[in-house]
Amino acid sequence: MILRDPERKILQLEESNFLSVEVVCHVLLMHHCSLISGLFSLSFQPENLQKTWLREFYQVSHTTHKPHFLAVHCQEVGGKNYEASMSHVDCFVKELLSSDAMKEYSRARVYLDENYKSQEHFTALGSFYFIHESLKNIHQFDFKAKKFKKVVGKETYSDTLESTPSLEKEKFPQDYFPECKWSRKGFIRTRWALADCAFDLVNIHLFHDASNLVAWEKSPSVYSGTRQKALGYVLDRITDQRFERLPYFVFGDFNFRLDSKQVIETFCSTATMQTVRAADTNEVDKLIFRESDNDRKVVLQLEKKLFSYVNQDVFRENNGTSLLEYDKELSVFKDRLHELEISFPPSYPYSEDSSQGKQYMNTRCPAWCDRILLSASARDLVLKPENEEKSVVYDNIGPNVCMGDHKPVFLSFRITAGAGKPNANKHKCCVVQ
Repeated sequence: MILRDPERKILQLEESNFLSVEVVCHVLLMHHCSLISGLFSLSFQPENLQKTWLREFYQVSHTTHKPHFLAVHCQEVGGKNYEASMSHVDCFVKELLSSDAMKEYSRARVYLDENYKSQEHFTALGSFYFIHESLKNIHQFDFKAKKFKKVVGKETYSDTLESTPSLEKEKFPQDYFPECKWSRKGFIRTRWALADCAFDLVNIHLFHDASNLVAWEKSPSVYSGTRQKALGYVLDRITDQRFERLPYFVFGDFNFRLDSKQVIETFCSTATMQTVRAADTNEVDKLIFRESDNDRKVVLQLEKKLFSYVNQDVFRENNGTSLLEYDKELSVFKDRLHELEISFPPSYPYSEDSSQGKQYMNTRCPAWCDRILLSASARDLVLKPENEEKSVVYDNIGPNVCMGDHKPVFLSFRITAGAGKPNANKHKCCVVQ
């Protein structure tokens, strides 16, 4: 089965004597509720990769955190060969819905954008929501009727998600990223209510770096500016006047990159640069940075799709946190988006060799592309209660095994019913049906 490169995040909620949310599979209304948000990149080329991925997923979501509301956000469903792979995606979804591990999830909503023949609308996004049988009172918002409706049964939507009232979906205009002939980037938004706590979940996929050579030309890069424009558009869209404003969680592949110019200048501070140009066009084809002494050892080779640095350990030692000072793209939105402390290595680009679970590919500078971001009111919901240990977890999944080129990221936390800023999380103006 091939569900290629769906980067996923998971949200869940769990039940107890109070509402609490925890990253990695938990959430429940009026009871203990946990929220898990995990970003997965699947590449089911060898069949054992699917088994590995599911094993790690079930370990985190079902053994460790045992969620009651589970949300999984995917990007690039079907991968680059989506025409040939969509049938495999459908098989995977059916298997997941009917698996023994998911048997206690009596309700589900699956949204798959599989309409690849529509250049105007196709985003290749997929959003999965699983609701545990013990969660008695959960509602989903109907954006057309402008009211919440109780969630019952299992339903899957695909092809024409534009007409599905339980979500909002948009693809970014082509002129946002003209370097790509046909971009599939966009977002899907759903809205949920647990007791008196309601929130938005936004599945997002922003633009990548088309060329390492272009990315390093200036600080910040031109690609950073493109992502900023698209993310700003999404935030404006989900906080406009059409609907009541609620706490929101935005999670997916933001494609945030380290500031390439500053990283390379740091890595190669004592090196000399050699420029290699294409014979036919005289355009820069490769940059080679060599030590001034030490037998002119090559420190870094940079091409359009090559980032070969001599010491990959710098991205793994202490989870690469020494490089977080170059992770600057979120700072533009510091008044609108918040994030828990990052304590895991860069999530991309990992090797897809099943024997190289911790190795990065030499295609891009490793970066924290996959994130879980929160509005200020959502952050208030997630704040760790003083008497709760490990009530909030922000981490990755499968750190030592191959999970595809993106390492899944998840957020687990607990919320108390009625928590957050006054009225910000109450659907008082919405009719529950």
